[in-house]
Amino acid sequence: MDGIAVLVDSRGGNTKKIALAIAGELGLGLGDLRAPVPEDARLLFLGSGTYSNHMPGNAMMRFIRNGNFAGRRVALFGSAGYETDGQRMIATMADALEKKGAAVSGVRGGRGRVFVIRLGRPHQEDFDGAKAFAREVAGSG
Repeated sequence: MDGIAVLVDSRGGNTKKIALAIAGELGLGLGDLRAPVPEDARLLFLGSGTYSNHMPGNAMMRFIRNGNFAGRRVALFGSAGYETDGQRMIATMADALEKKGAAVSGVRGGRGRVFVIRLGRPHQEDFDGAKAFAREVAGSG
């Protein structure tokens, strides 16, 4: 899909697996957090694992800090061991992006989607949820 990019900060690989499901559903590959925000991207899917102090990864926060998000829609996703930890991480990303002029596009009244990842996950239901999230957000623009 034109005008959409999917980027992820994943250390253990679980969040990257979710990002690949989102990107695949949209017919895309993953973008590079080390590069600038893609010029043509009007909708960005940004994802991160949840790390110390319920924070997004350093590479994601650097991307947000250095990027131009004015006039862009951003859909957030992440993985965490517990839903509340993931929501705190999503809120950190959302706050930083809104200060940079992004319109954070949530679903069902939330600010993003958290996938609870525990031993042996992600499972097919997580991938199905990621694909549905991608369709819902991309179709709401």
